[in-house]
Amino acid sequence: MIRLLSGAAVALALALACAQAQEALPAAASPEVMLPVAAVTITPGDTITDAMLLDRPFPAGVVARYPVAHDRGQLVGKIARRMLLPGNAILVASVAEAQLVLRGTGTELVFEENGLRITALGVPLESGALGSVVRVKNSDSGRIVSGVVQSDGTVKVGP
Repeated sequence: MIRLLSGAAVALALALACAQAQEALPAAASPEVMLPVAAVTITPGDTITDAMLLDRPFPAGVVARYPVAHDRGQLVGKIARRMLLPGNAILVASVAEAQLVLRGTGTELVFEENGLRITALGVPLESGALGSVVRVKNSDSGRIVSGVVQSDGTVKVGP
């Protein structure tokens, strides 16, 4: 006895057959890329070191679909913004630059021009990473100035 299937039943049968055929394909059919992953659980606020990372293969499509870190250089020295679990690809948005100047914590203001160097104590009104512009209140005069965060944690003001 021959049974005729409705259009919906045929579509369902074809979808199941296609799914089974894809499962039967060898895993080597798609190229893989090596991405850095956390070797240990990294908690928010931790500074990422090279020892906390290892490389793991992922399908090449992961890099195309998600903004993940491609190499360790994008992660080492940065601060975790959220919990990073071992073995998972790390999104670029999950890490941030280290804050060298912290809001409310005293820092040194530096003005340099033509061999003249003037320093003063100030209190940053906002936190900042290397190269960012922050507003700082001069502790002596009370004036608010803007400056660029330097690698040593000082804030350079003026030209």
